[in-house]
Amino acid sequence: MNQAGKGSDPSDKAASPAKAGGISKLLIIAGAVIVLVCGGLAGAYFTGMLDPVMAMIFGDETAPPEEHAAQSGEPVFYEMPDFVVSLNNDDRKSRFMKIRVSLELEDEGSISEVERLMPRIVDNVQVYLRELRAQDLKGSAGTHRLREELLKRINAAVAPLRIGDVLFLEILLQ
Repeated sequence: MNQAGKGSDPSDKAASPAKAGGISKLLIIAGAVIVLVCGGLAGAYFTGMLDPVMAMIFGDETAPPEEHAAQSGEPVFYEMPDFVVSLNNDDRKSRFMKIRVSLELEDEGSISEVERLMPRIVDNVQVYLRELRAQDLKGSAGTHRLREELLKRINAAVAPLRIGDVLFLEILLQ
């Protein structure tokens, strides 16, 4: 006898385990999809692929301010004195480097400030150059590292003034 409302129908017992298995498979698939989407978004964010999208949504924070954009005109270059240093070398043979650089300044008024701070700039550059080895300067990667380090050290010497770039006029290794 079948009692109403008691759920003793044999077809109900057979359907219940099948539904539980289907739901667990569905949850596993949904979880895997969520993990893949989150991983893809995190990878795109950290590689910088989402920067244009974020700039559209939140506004471009890297854009120069209006007053700086209007102020920037022709760059001003200041040629530094030549640097001749002996490189750090493990063997007895001496290696020398001669380097001549030009600094990109913001405006004409910066020249007097750079000249005033020239002893500090020369000291920072000389100390750094004397620690270099010949193999540190090999290839374009070595030149790029040299440019970045000089820019960082010169900017530290002239702070709060800002040097835009360090341009190589001559690099000679002997």
